[in-house]
Amino acid sequence: MIRENLTRIYSELPSGVQLVAVSKFHPVQDILEAYGAGQRVFGENRPQEFAAKAAALPEDIAWHFIGHLQTNKLKLVLPRVSLLQSVDSVHLLEAVNAWALENGRVIDILLELHLGAEQTKHGLTEQEIRGILAASWPGVRIRGLMGMATHTEDEALIRADFARISTLLKELRQDYPFLEELSIGMSGDWRLAVEYGATLVRIGTAIFGER
Repeated sequence: MIRENLTRIYSELPSGVQLVAVSKFHPVQDILEAYGAGQRVFGENRPQEFAAKAAALPEDIAWHFIGHLQTNKLKLVLPRVSLLQSVDSVHLLEAVNAWALENGRVIDILLELHLGAEQTKHGLTEQEIRGILAASWPGVRIRGLMGMATHTEDEALIRADFARISTLLKELRQDYPFLEELSIGMSGDWRLAVEYGATLVRIGTAIFGER
């Protein structure tokens, strides 16, 4: 089933849009099945689970961390992460930058815009993002933006969220052309996300089924 689901998604995914298979809460054998079907980019959102899976699975997997990361868990994630998608505060950015400098690394990151109506969502304001981009962070390489749309079945609201982050990224690219990545869209709305310029889509349920 996992292979069939991936084949269907690959057939619809435009070139230039990368699939991040969200494997959180799913067992290693499910990830290996997806790996066997050719998938190489996986997303996790819990540090301990991430670290255990990264240690147990093939070295050529590109791991994206897509959840809220506490600064006391950096050592579980940063040594193996390919892209830290969810830098959602200046405090976290400062900690990641410091860890990278201490360990002789440069960490690829996305800045998470607080997108959607829920106040419980993590994320940076547009003003904070502009301030971050105007500063120097030698331990990180800022690749673009990430956002999570309002949890709703109202397509108009989802489109409004995607339009907001897409517009912001287009504005920022005028001064910061290195901002190539836009990570929006999940199992239920990734096709809409593609319409708004997503370069990364985070799909879990549509690949692995319900957790």
